[in-house]
Amino acid sequence: MHRSSRWTEPPAAAAGDAGSAALEFILVGLVLLVPLVYLVVALGQIQGQSMGAGAAARHIARAVATSADEGEAAERADRVLGAIVDGYGIDPDEVEVSLRCRPAAGGCPQAGATLIVTVATRVRLPLAPEFLGLERLASIPIEATSAQKISRLWGTAP
Repeated sequence: MHRSSRWTEPPAAAAGDAGSAALEFILVGLVLLVPLVYLVVALGQIQGQSMGAGAAARHIARAVATSADEGEAAERADRVLGAIVDGYGIDPDEVEVSLRCRPAAGGCPQAGATLIVTVATRVRLPLAPEFLGLERLASIPIEATSAQKISRLWGTAP
């Protein structure tokens, strides 16, 4: 069987595009890959800080609820918060901890109440510039809350 030359020779229009597929692949790959890598890094930081805030709220609530008095509760809460900040790489200047009790009558913490601990922080997005306050604009607020029942005998001397 005889083949004609038109099957073996490239068309004239395709001859000018030789080698551009690799360049297009690299260009499109970079355009798609760079935002994808940035998204993965940013979501990883947000997830890590969220887990840290949740752990801080949960462990501070337990530490305060199981302490003997207010002095020990404050000391234990500070130690727990310090360990969580170090362990999860949270900026200590960005962490706010609030405690409230239900029912709200009297001081907090108090015997028999439900202690509610809220930990709030902000996650700065990667590569956000630190001038003109842009680092505050390019940050995500994170908040975690935990509740713990305080014993009816809390604060009483043994």
